Amino acid sequence: MELFSQAISSIQNGLNYASLKQKTISNNIANVDTPGYKAKTVSFKSMLQAEQDNLLKATRTDPRHFEFSTSSSLGVTTVHNAYQSNGNGVDVDKEMTDMAQNQLYYQALVDRMSGKFNSLNTVLRGGN
Repeated sequence: MELFSQAISSIQNGLNYASLKQKTISNNIANVDTPGYKAKTVSFKSMLQAEQDNLLKATRTDPRHFEFSTSSSLGVTTVHNAYQSNGNGVDVDKEMTDMAQNQLYYQALVDRMSGKFNSLNTVLRGGN
């Protein structure tokens, strides 16, 4: 039995994604002057697929059946672009834009989580 709704779990997964993306973007910006550094990005599609694989369990009833696993690399992938003459693949303007978008996404999730907890608090106090 779940104590909280599935929405809180979904919001938590979104916060984990946003946190990983923030760390990746920050790492890219920190390495903007590192020769040969390749920018990295977080793949939402692979993370979503991994979560779906966890939720949708299947059982092979016959060894001749296909495997159900669609495992893919989770999380951070390397982008192979060279924006500087030293082979560095970090575009600072793109990284700053991505960071701003990610911060807005993260803040929206935090606000939503806060709303869920405020609703629970109201229920616990009897509507007062």
